[in-house]
This record gives sequence, C-alpha cells and structure tokens, in this order.
Amino acid sequence: MEVKTLDKPDERRDFPRGHLETVQLTGLVFGRATFEPGWRWSESVKPLAGTEVCEFHHNLYCVQGRMRIRMRDGSEQEIGPGDIAVVPPGHDAWVLGDEACVMYDFSGSIDDYAKAEAT
Repeated sequence: MEVKTLDKPDERRDFPRGHLETVQLTGLVFGRATFEPGWRWSESVKPLAGTEVCEFHHNLYCVQGRMRIRMRDGSEQEIGPGDIAVVPPGHDAWVLGDEACVMYDFSGSIDDYAKAEAT
C-alpha cells in the first residue's frame, strides 16, 4: 500500500501562467494542475512540448474554474467544476474567465507533461 499527499508533491513543474504538482505511486503518476487566467496550451506549454497541439492523453477531474478544449478536428467542449473528462491526444486548451482552473489528472501519462523537449 502506498499513500502520498499533494500537500507534499514529489515534483512541481512551473510553466507560464501555471504549474503542475505530481505524486508518483506504483503504476500511477497523479497530478494537480493549476492554470491561471490567460493560460493557453498553445502559448504556455507548446514552446516546451515542441508539438503543434498537446499530444498527451488526460483523464481529468475539474475542481475549480473553467477550461475550453479544442480537438484537432475542430470539435470543442467546456469543462467546469465537478466535470470528469477523458481528453485524447491532439488538442489545445485555454482557461475561461478570471478564475484559476484547477484539474486533477489521473491518466498516469503526465510524467513528462510541460517538460522541455529533449535536445
């Protein structure tokens, strides 16, 4: 059995207008992401990722704020407090309004999210 708290994350990763805190457990990387007003993936994370759109799969639970997500095919969806979402690779996203958006990501695939691409 493993128990950890996000009050003492294993890692904190800062990026423009936001940050990601993660805890690593056997078979799972669990994260809490905070996106400040004005955050947009294509402006804040794209330069780190080196891809045209976010290529990570996300399983999300929104606890605060609102976010709009646009898939590569042009379809869009809004996520707000209490919403659970599965977002496949190939998307852009941005915070709506003047409140920070806080999401829990339990996809396990966020270990490399918002890290500078390898050179």
